[in-house]
Amino acid sequence: MLKAEIKEITMKTAGGKKVILNDVKFELGENQIFTIVGKNGTGKSTLAKSITGLLDSYTYSVIGKVYFKGSDIFTMEEEKLLLLRKDSIKYVFQDAANSFDPLKKLKYYFELLTKDRNEIDDLLSYFVLPDKSKLYDMHAYEVSGGMAQRINFVLILLSKPEIIILDEPTSGIDSAIANLFLLKLKEFVKQNKNSVLLITQDILFAEKVSDKIAYLADKKLSSFYNVNEFFNKKDDPLLTKFLNAKNQIEV
Repeated sequence: MLKAEIKEITMKTAGGKKVILNDVKFELGENQIFTIVGKNGTGKSTLAKSITGLLDSYTYSVIGKVYFKGSDIFTMEEEKLLLLRKDSIKYVFQDAANSFDPLKKLKYYFELLTKDRNEIDDLLSYFVLPDKSKLYDMHAYEVSGGMAQRINFVLILLSKPEIIILDEPTSGIDSAIANLFLLKLKEFVKQNKNSVLLITQDILFAEKVSDKIAYLADKKLSSFYNVNEFFNKKDDPLLTKFLNAKNQIEV
């Protein structure tokens, strides 16, 4: 479904440029949850944003190709790229509140997407959010970071994309809400030909939710391993060092 071949991601600095990632290659297949784990500052979020060209081009430079259904996202015309972001590949960012226009009430976003009131009600109830009569009259700055993540996820589910990319979805929520995310993600990838790419430091959540896991370290991304293989692999020194040093990855 999606194939990334990124030779290099660099960031401009006062002294020239800094290499963030290099030689990153991976594929996302259908009906699976793929997870990238790694310590804070290794470039996980940068990689996620690079996939559909969301990095600030003034600060970052990306050399490579990302194919979605055979078309290179990096060379798409602007109109086609915007449609892809709108309909096919959707993000839940760690700082989800900044995904909303602070001048618009939340009602605006729900009315853009669907007229199925029952589906909205069901998802709001599922994620323990206020009902429409209250939520629609609120602005994003009036909700907590965890609520903003859940609201963003609800909106994404209503838009019915093919790929969801989630950046640290458990960072602002408790374990009960994290389990709701887990179940809904598993349900999502069973539908049609959907896929999920999860970026997280939460190794316990990754173990529960993932079909395949890779780790990011030393500017490189490992292969994606099946979950059991990932946690029991002995012939990859970097992975062994990574897991031993981070018995549980710090949040």
